[in-house]
Amino acid sequence: MKDYSSVSRRKFLKLQSKFVFGAGLAGSMGWPRWSLSTSDLAGKHPGLVVLNDRPINAETPPHLLDDLLTPADKFFVRNNGLVPQISGSMIDQWTLTIEGEAATTKKVISLNELKTKFTQYTYQLTLECGGNGRAEFSPPAKGNQWTTGAVGCGNWTGVRLRDLLNYAGIKDNAQYIGYYGRDIHLSQDPNKVVISRGVPISKAMEDESLIAWALNGEDLPLLNGYPLRLVFGGWPASCSGKWLNKIVIRDQVHDGPKMTGQSYRVPCKPVAPGAEVADEDMCIIESMPVKSLITYPKTGAIIKKDAKVTIRGHAWAGDRQVKEMYYSIDFGMTWLPCQLDPPANRLAWQHFQATIPFPNYGYYEVWARAVDDQGRSQPMLLPGWNPRGYLNNACHRIAIKVQ
Repeated sequence: MKDYSSVSRRKFLKLQSKFVFGAGLAGSMGWPRWSLSTSDLAGKHPGLVVLNDRPINAETPPHLLDDLLTPADKFFVRNNGLVPQISGSMIDQWTLTIEGEAATTKKVISLNELKTKFTQYTYQLTLECGGNGRAEFSPPAKGNQWTTGAVGCGNWTGVRLRDLLNYAGIKDNAQYIGYYGRDIHLSQDPNKVVISRGVPISKAMEDESLIAWALNGEDLPLLNGYPLRLVFGGWPASCSGKWLNKIVIRDQVHDGPKMTGQSYRVPCKPVAPGAEVADEDMCIIESMPVKSLITYPKTGAIIKKDAKVTIRGHAWAGDRQVKEMYYSIDFGMTWLPCQLDPPANRLAWQHFQATIPFPNYGYYEVWARAVDDQGRSQPMLLPGWNPRGYLNNACHRIAIKVQ
């Protein structure tokens, strides 16, 4: 038991002249990005890039996401409040409450009961922050200026959420679930809730919707929700509440903090860049869009002429599956197929690779483009602007110099 006491294209082209491309092509608009010590990051890899420290948020450069499954120390960190200090005695007394106006009964379940009285499941599930890629939006959108690294896929172990909901009983009028956790509001006011989001009851009842206590066979990292969290693969990671201690079954769309207003919402209809959008014209984000990431080689690689480079990476598509994967070395004029592996299970990311010959000396960009099973493709450029900078799934690219 543990005891815890992407840049704008202008910037990209500017960097090419010196062939200094940086881990993840980070930070072009002046927001602070720095690295903290391993101790500050509570066991995280020192290569993670920290966007801010109160609350602490850190992303993983693409080359550190090359593992088939994201190691716990490389899993990105997205917090809205302060991380609770978790002691062994707290774990012994940790409980999860299931209640709500659409619950038949109220149930209080200990952590030990969760692990011993309910069937355990393990799934590979992809989590991605809804704001991943926000740094590329222009005009800039407020919030953490993620480039590409607010994503990961791990082996999550826990119990199915639906088993807990059925244990409490679900009334016919159930529409949504909402969660509450033990994170601490930045004001340190114990009466203020940091974040309380949720999902429709249909998503909550899926096989892969978990209440998890382990990542890759080990206890969750503290920064990722130890000892208990929700995991909803394919939806914005903000739905997957950390330090979980209560779930409510609602007879309406959940209305906790970060569920209303413009949080994790995009305009219901396309808007012009920089437009003001009324709250009532914003729709809740559900399934994430198709996307991919080149994890090898690291951007800025230098190779010899006539050498071939094998690229590899991952692709995912929210609730859907990736069916086709392509690369381009001529800025999208032509595309060639990659080898694409099937997912380990529904909502897991998929791995791709391709061996690329380069025809001549000089500077190249390798672009990656995924297509989902409904024929939806990643756009080559930034997708539709929105006030909060969500859902950027433009093609990822790396730089290569042939000499």
